[in-house]
Amino acid sequence: MSAVLDVAGLTVHFPGVGEVLRGVDLRLEPGRCLAVVGESGAGKSVLARSVVGLAGEGGAPATVRAARFEVAGQDVTRADQRQWRRLRGEQVGFVLQDALQSLDPLRTVGAEVGESLRVRGVGRPERRRRVLDALAHAGLDEPATRAAQRSGELSGGMRQRALIASAIVSEPALLVADEPTTALDATVARGVLELLGRLRDAGTAVLLVTHDLGAVARLADDVVVLDGGRVVEAGRAGDVLGSPAHDVTRALLAAVPRGARRRPPVPAGEPEVLRATGLRRSYRLPDGGTVDALDGVDLVVRRGEALGVVGESGSGKSTLARLLVAAERPDAGRVELAGEPWSDLPERRRRPRRHLVRLVPQDPLGSFDPRWNAGKILRSALRISGSARTPAELLQLVRLPASVLGRRPRSLSGGQRQRLAIARALAAEPSVLVLDEPVSALDVTVQAAILELLVDLQERTGTALVLVSHDLAVIRQVCETVAVMRDGRIVERGPVEQVWRSPAAPFTRALLEAAATDT
Repeated sequence: MSAVLDVAGLTVHFPGVGEVLRGVDLRLEPGRCLAVVGESGAGKSVLARSVVGLAGEGGAPATVRAARFEVAGQDVTRADQRQWRRLRGEQVGFVLQDALQSLDPLRTVGAEVGESLRVRGVGRPERRRRVLDALAHAGLDEPATRAAQRSGELSGGMRQRALIASAIVSEPALLVADEPTTALDATVARGVLELLGRLRDAGTAVLLVTHDLGAVARLADDVVVLDGGRVVEAGRAGDVLGSPAHDVTRALLAAVPRGARRRPPVPAGEPEVLRATGLRRSYRLPDGGTVDALDGVDLVVRRGEALGVVGESGSGKSTLARLLVAAERPDAGRVELAGEPWSDLPERRRRPRRHLVRLVPQDPLGSFDPRWNAGKILRSALRISGSARTPAELLQLVRLPASVLGRRPRSLSGGQRQRLAIARALAAEPSVLVLDEPVSALDVTVQAAILELLVDLQERTGTALVLVSHDLAVIRQVCETVAVMRDGRIVERGPVEQVWRSPAAPFTRALLEAAATDT
């Protein structure tokens, strides 16, 4: 059978960085899924961008060389951007890792998803039908409403699904998915993997770049493991995951979060560091209506406590995180910090206490000044907080080398950017750290180190954690208590193990069942 993707000796070189990919061979036939795994910085995303002709976009120019490079039956060894654009519009779909940065904030989701169809001359009625079908297949509820919204009006998981819809709307022969389930909760992630599985079974070739080994086990037929830009192991998925031959593969499998955190609940006598009472927040829809992102949320966080917040994409988790750090004001209700007013205050009165509560955002790239390198970002954070630490010490905390100090965020991998965001938050030595999907972009080995860091920070300093995550295994490993959200409300809360053992809400049971199928 002829391959949809046939690559031999692929090498990608960036000025000032060197070779990021070194002699990579790939072959992917119709109706099969090839997964690419490896630690953050191994070259996974560069590989994904290279096979769709985008290796040098969004950063330093890249030199791409290959002995053989065929995509959808076309030789692209010397392809220009016009040929690549035609291929991406007709034969190749691409799901990018950074949903916020990949969608045009000035265009509606419907216009974004239908762009490739418009370029090909598909008429408006047919284009709208296919756009709504793609949005629905990607797991978005109310596709007509979502099509009329802009990316800034969607949650992180919704933006990711809009990207998936954009990639599948043209029914491509090759679908390249770079971390397609990174921002998705367990139920929606399962739906997306089922969608990718149906596309594969219908004849689409799927190249899946991911750090989620559960997704690999569920979907992939074959696996390649990257390390330092080279393929160090390759084979059938069952063989590689069941009997790994290389140390890198064994380390990835050993780092998958499993089991519960062994720590007793925080004593009731510990002082409250954060309290939310009756929080409500609504957003206006394009048709003039409103959607309730939060609807009467109450929450208490005590000193030294790790509270997990879980729920489907769009349930209000990220909105709650923004209100807790006073990045937004609630429409009703209030937040208190260490027993004193917080959300009710004007910003000039909050500013002297801002170091007490810090946010690690879900989309780190959008939170950095693109003109600054990592060293300047961290020096600025240290200067504001008055900490005696150095930028190099902060990088060491999150397992980043000192060489990162001279690099700008866009030149870093997704996992490296996420770790830089965590380092910046730690510069303030906060009393409360609010983390919105802090390890969603990290491979399992780095994720394990970051989770260990967070637990150590909490136990050593008494820092309270509010951990927003779609990954139930992460919540179970780090947190003592959990709050489950749906449609802007908390439907269940309690000690993690009690909720895992005997969930009271049907929605909680559905989340746990969905997560169990991916492990």
